[in-house]
Amino acid sequence: VPVVVYPPPKTAVETDDEVAEDGVQLVEALQSHGVNYVLLAGYLKLIPEQLVAAYTRRILNIHPALLPSPFGGKGMYGQRVHAAVLESGAKVCGCTVHFVDEEYDRGAILGQRTVDVLQGDTAEDLAKRVLAYEHKLFPWCAQALCEDRVQWDDQGVPWIVDDK
Repeated sequence: VPVVVYPPPKTAVETDDEVAEDGVQLVEALQSHGVNYVLLAGYLKLIPEQLVAAYTRRILNIHPALLPSPFGGKGMYGQRVHAAVLESGAKVCGCTVHFVDEEYDRGAILGQRTVDVLQGDTAEDLAKRVLAYEHKLFPWCAQALCEDRVQWDDQGVPWIVDDK
């Protein structure tokens, strides 16, 4: 199985031009291996704009909260999300599979699953229940994408066509 390390190791702060060049090299590496889709799970960095442009509507991410919400965006991941949900007093949370664009957690939503917040929940309790649904929702959405069962309406909203 081919392996590509991204971002490449650096010894100093990168300039904008170096970051852009890394993005170009990543796209070239993926395309040279015939990659059709990019699936992100736990990747915390902003995706290079070159990759977003080359793989428009072909990059999926999973987020452990319902989007759009204050529980998405830069710095909102893992236990931080669940702690923020509990602190907010929300009664429902969940997970979201979305397409990736140039900003954190902003792309078109492909699938969501709600999870009730239970009295006495800790961030760890909530994380476990949400993760169980992430493990079902993400593969379901990814399979639909890979099987060309994702359709788009005129406003850029995707939906999954049932194959049954």
